[in-house]
Amino acid sequence: MAKYFDVHPENPQQRTISNVADMIRSGALIAYPTDSCFALGCRLGNRDGIGRIRSIRNLDERHHFTLVCQNFAQLGQFVHVDKDVFRLIKAATPGSYTFILPATKEVPRQLLHPKKKTVGVRIPDHTATQALLADLGEPLLSSTLLLPGEDEPMTQGWEIKERLDHVVDAVVDSGDCGTEPTTVIDLSGGEAEIVRRGAGDTARFEAGPASA
Repeated sequence: MAKYFDVHPENPQQRTISNVADMIRSGALIAYPTDSCFALGCRLGNRDGIGRIRSIRNLDERHHFTLVCQNFAQLGQFVHVDKDVFRLIKAATPGSYTFILPATKEVPRQLLHPKKKTVGVRIPDHTATQALLADLGEPLLSSTLLLPGEDEPMTQGWEIKERLDHVVDAVVDSGDCGTEPTTVIDLSGGEAEIVRRGAGDTARFEAGPASA
């Protein structure tokens, strides 16, 4: 059965956050809230966790996993960002955006798009998740908690606990979170390509070139 952690949305309890971070370090797969919606998350090198995410969501090898990072400095360790892309992402983070970029050698091969060698990255604007990332000291490998055959992500912690009790190790509930997935922007080809419209405003990316 999954452990259930009730976290204060504005002042996350440090002991609770540390308990969740310790579980992640020990190989746990968690469901946790973000500024867009709930996500599944595990440690970057957790092969079992990656397999469980693929199984829960019925994902194929072309799926872009997302590295959820605490800040821009951490994000820069895992993706190649040139000057123009840096400015564009900096202006949009933290927020409900996922950016697809060429991965560095720090990213395990099994997480990369098989042909493009890219990975998704994001910096969430969510107090509890930021506290967890700060304690963990590394990104969370994540995927939106959208179950096969469903059109909308799960948004209620109690419902997630009820439905995924035997396939995740912990559920972190921090009250209301977003109800839409992130907006996904592919910046790997030199131009801003909107892959999915979601919670983040796309206006700043509509001009086309990544330098816009």
